[in-house]
Amino acid sequence: MGYSLDFGWLAGAAGAIARGAATTVLLIAVTTLAGTFLSILGAAGKRNGPKPLRTAIAAYVEVMRNTPFLVQLFFIFFGLPSLGVRLDPILAAMLAMTLNMAAYTIEIVGAGLDAVPRGQTEAALSLGLRPRQVFVKIVLPQALKVIYPALTSQIVIMMLESAVVSQIAVRELTYEADMLQARTFRAFETYLVVTLVYLGLSMGLRRLLVSGGRRALGAGVS
Repeated sequence: MGYSLDFGWLAGAAGAIARGAATTVLLIAVTTLAGTFLSILGAAGKRNGPKPLRTAIAAYVEVMRNTPFLVQLFFIFFGLPSLGVRLDPILAAMLAMTLNMAAYTIEIVGAGLDAVPRGQTEAALSLGLRPRQVFVKIVLPQALKVIYPALTSQIVIMMLESAVVSQIAVRELTYEADMLQARTFRAFETYLVVTLVYLGLSMGLRRLLVSGGRRALGAGVS
């Protein structure tokens, strides 16, 4: 039984695909900023905070890294309303993605902090800098330079995992693909096109992050 490829529907579907891709970009932009910020705070707290804080952060990391992202998403979107907390689908998606990414990047950032020689911190403190100044101006920039390639890969992985949020009706790229194939009955062509769009987004995002990292952190980023 033969199958005839038909991409005639694509012209009318380009707008929906573009809107879905734009939503995916928005999700990963917010997640990257919020998740990286939380991971820096979490990594610093896990190493220098009081014991209750260190224990809480370690427990958070273990729970998030050892449970499926889909379950975390459903817990936030379907579970929290039982406690009176109702979130718009896109806000629930952003929260779930941010919390998931932060759990992984806390360990990545932490490895970078551990890679900075302790002698630099001691020298800076002996010169009269406050601990916060030492962390922000001396330790953190070096740590980010060390872990930037791993951080970039984690951001790209999170962008690809954003397809899961279609399950709570966030109109991102995968959601639009599902709707298109349901209307056109051209599943092969639809998902082939969307696969290529995801590939383009991944390559573009990685190139953007690498070039931006080189400018911000110096030539050591690759």
